[in-house]
Amino acid sequence: MVSPVSASLVTTIAPEVKPFLKWAGGKSQLLGQIAPYLPTQCRCYAEPFCGSAALYWYVYRQSQQGAFSLQQVRLGDRNPELINCYEMVRDRVEDLILLLSEYRQQHSKTFYYHIRSLAHQQLDPLTRAARLIYLNKTCFNGLYRVNRAGQFNVPMGSYRNPQIADAATLRLASAALQNVCLEVADFPAVLQWASAGDFIYFDPPYYPLSKTASFTSYTHHPFGAAEHHALAEVVAELDRRGCYVMVSNAWVEPVLSLYQRWQCIELKAGRVINAHGHKRGKISELLVINYPREGEGCP
Repeated sequence: MVSPVSASLVTTIAPEVKPFLKWAGGKSQLLGQIAPYLPTQCRCYAEPFCGSAALYWYVYRQSQQGAFSLQQVRLGDRNPELINCYEMVRDRVEDLILLLSEYRQQHSKTFYYHIRSLAHQQLDPLTRAARLIYLNKTCFNGLYRVNRAGQFNVPMGSYRNPQIADAATLRLASAALQNVCLEVADFPAVLQWASAGDFIYFDPPYYPLSKTASFTSYTHHPFGAAEHHALAEVVAELDRRGCYVMVSNAWVEPVLSLYQRWQCIELKAGRVINAHGHKRGKISELLVINYPREGEGCP
């Protein structure tokens, strides 16, 4: 039996563990709307598109309060830079804080573009992680974007005092990542291990709201209509296995048609990563769950 988590827990639980990266489409602002649809226990909690892992930090906080039973956690992503960063936060957080403190002292326009120009493939894991966090904290709008060659290409932002070395947040995240399985993998890899009772949350690059609104450049691999169809097939297989599945996506007809057999919930989100402030309004987002079976379904 799956029982809903009270949305009031979002405000009663101290917001200690939280994302240390700003990520396009991050779910921090939607936790209050997502919370009522979370199962309270599972054999394994997994995010194959972990991004900023906002939902995991929330679930972890709940587990610390006894409101969510966590036995195993798996965070994955096809972006190796992101997973390496999580590994360094988990395994070498003090070394990472020290390096980021040095970056904070050297921060300038010249230093930013020097760090951005570095070939990340040639750096050691700790420097790669520090580079990602530094660029994330100082680039325009905190936007993670790479070109076809996989090179980070976002210009510098105009922040007066960016939190480059947020030691407290990084230490709390490190504690929450202990015993977490981190893996560089594409979403179909979940089928290699998922079984009944597991809870898998998919937060993929969204289906574009228009031909000019597509943003899928988290890696140099595309994520288009074919990938969205493949994801829906993975969800169907997980459903057959008895897994609890939740999917976030854009509220658009192509996506609604993919998930019409399950319960579809409309959420309202504010989009803040846009070069034009007047385009940062509320939009509808889709939340899909394959539990409980009752519900109106997709329109």
